[in-house]
Amino acid sequence: MTTKLTLTIDDSIIRAAKTYARSTNKSLSNLVENYLKSIVTASDNKYVINPDVLKLKGRLKLSEDFDYKKELADSLSKKHNP
Repeated sequence: MTTKLTLTIDDSIIRAAKTYARSTNKSLSNLVENYLKSIVTASDNKYVINPDVLKLKGRLKLSEDFDYKKELADSLSKKHNP
């Protein structure tokens, strides 16, 4: 069963969302429904962490000024632009 829902959203966001929906051959309703479904599912399952990963917790020591975002960007840049 589907139910109609009225939302108040900024016009520019609606225009951009409609453009995105068209480019992915989906309806705006479908995008909103899938997003809400992902939130509900994520909150139901919270984080399930692999036991092997849990064993590693606290083992890695990094300097105070370690910038993981910079390291990630550098790594991805090297991977995709050799």
